[in-house]
Amino acid sequence: MTSPSPAPGTSLRLFASLRRDTVGGGLLVIAAVVALIWANSPLADSYFALRDVEVGPAAWHLQLSLGTWAADGLLAIFFFLVGVELKTEFTHGDLRRFRTAVVPITAAAGGVIVPALIYTVLLISHPETLRGWAIPTATDIAFAVAILAIIGSHLPKALRIFLLTLAAVDDLLAIGIIAVFYTETISVVPLLASVAVIVVYGLIAARFRTFFVDRARAAWVILLPLGLIAWALMHASGVHATIAGVLLGFMIPALASRRRSGQDRQADDDDRPNLAEVLEHRLRPLSAGFAVPVFAFFAAGVAVGGLEGLATAFSQPLTFAIIAALVVGKPVGILASAWLVTRFTSAGVDPSLRWPDLAGVGLLAGIGFTVSLLVAELSFIPGSPEHDYAKVAVLSASVIAAVLATLILGSRNSRYRKAEGATLSVDHL
Repeated sequence: MTSPSPAPGTSLRLFASLRRDTVGGGLLVIAAVVALIWANSPLADSYFALRDVEVGPAAWHLQLSLGTWAADGLLAIFFFLVGVELKTEFTHGDLRRFRTAVVPITAAAGGVIVPALIYTVLLISHPETLRGWAIPTATDIAFAVAILAIIGSHLPKALRIFLLTLAAVDDLLAIGIIAVFYTETISVVPLLASVAVIVVYGLIAARFRTFFVDRARAAWVILLPLGLIAWALMHASGVHATIAGVLLGFMIPALASRRRSGQDRQADDDDRPNLAEVLEHRLRPLSAGFAVPVFAFFAAGVAVGGLEGLATAFSQPLTFAIIAALVVGKPVGILASAWLVTRFTSAGVDPSLRWPDLAGVGLLAGIGFTVSLLVAELSFIPGSPEHDYAKVAVLSASVIAAVLATLILGSRNSRYRKAEGATLSVDHL
């Protein structure tokens, strides 16, 4: 007797659900919690053994542990989508008009600078930990947007746009920091070869964007192999391979395709998706449903040593510095920068937003998680006390920031809901 086949459309519904911010954020949390429980259970040795299993072709310098594959390989998919999103925003999104984008851009810069300064000041007497100064500079887009989606049913739509713009610029700055400050040795030939492949990739994508949109499979046949080659060469150069992901994302054309027949453009041109939309649509489920959760699973598993170990971790200056920088430094840097740019220039925030709303977003930006864990991996030797303390601090700060943001934005959501209800009541009179 054969088992029944899945109902038609089941896969489509699954992929559609994985494109929702709440689902991706939930999987991220579940993966991290499972890793923490496993790494602190009697079966902890099996977790670390799994993380350290090496696979891949040694001849190509790609015999890497599963944990490294997750951080260098799978996370490149996430950063590719970040690159596509940034390209779209700069091309025809909220970052296209400088006057509109200057407030969240400046706020993102403040949200990077102030946490780094707080971390450095608090640890100035501990020079062995200063290499981790960039750990609290990052914002986890997936996690932050997921929480906003869960609690923000009545919050102004402009608040989500502000958060997306801020987080996108924040990630761009974090990517630059990784490339400049966390690359120790560079092999020039593989790096130049990777850049050359990325340029060819961009030229092909730009030249045949209509062809790829109309026949999406061709994008996988031609662009995917080129992307993999660029990633492998970037990895061999010594530059963190996720940089290749964001550069490849930037190469994707984000403007709507244009077809012309003689002098007349077809009427349905504006309705056809561009290549950026096609790739984002297809890769988002892979990133949210597999790549980022798997990275979180291998990155978040730190043996805290029970209550005694947690007490030791929380007694460390490194732990306190990271938590203070993310939970306090992020919102202070974001709010102060936003206030200064609106106070001394003609720029302003959306009229529907209030400063308490931005305070909640500032706390959401304190959820470092994915990128902060990545920087922690790059800052300290895996398995060292500082490495484990940094991970405990990132996870703790992310939880604290998420709870505080939920309290503030939940209160604001209730206020907006009551205001909408009052407006509807007046309209019915």
